[in-house]
Amino acid sequence: MDIKKLLVGGIVGGILYFGLGYLIYGKLLASFFASHPGTVLIDRAMADIQFLYLGIGNVLGGLLLAFIFLKANVKTAAGGFVTAGVIGALSAASMNCIMYATTNALSKTGMAADVVAATVMTAIVGAIVALVMNMGNKAA
Repeated sequence: MDIKKLLVGGIVGGILYFGLGYLIYGKLLASFFASHPGTVLIDRAMADIQFLYLGIGNVLGGLLLAFIFLKANVKTAAGGFVTAGVIGALSAASMNCIMYATTNALSKTGMAADVVAATVMTAIVGAIVALVMNMGNKAA
């Protein structure tokens, strides 16, 4: 396994997840999710967000994509977009269905919106991670 590609892809993916997460969830959809809560409010105030763990989670998401791309031989932006989109859709749908079934943290509308947002965000991150991981390769 190419550790350099894994680390570069993971770090770039983590940075992209962090930035897109802020843009999509923190700005674009913040009022939507605030108006579609479950029966329990679980959000932290901005001042209370644990940014260390948020960063760790984003880098781990980037490493997951980079690892899968290495194993699946994903080498193009289009391949990264599609592969990551499927990963994002399935993982978000899985986690949201389990959360909806076991908690009161989100509504069905919020659940559906989160699946769409996570799918789009992961697909974008995947396209860029695939490009970065294959920079300098003739096949890229």
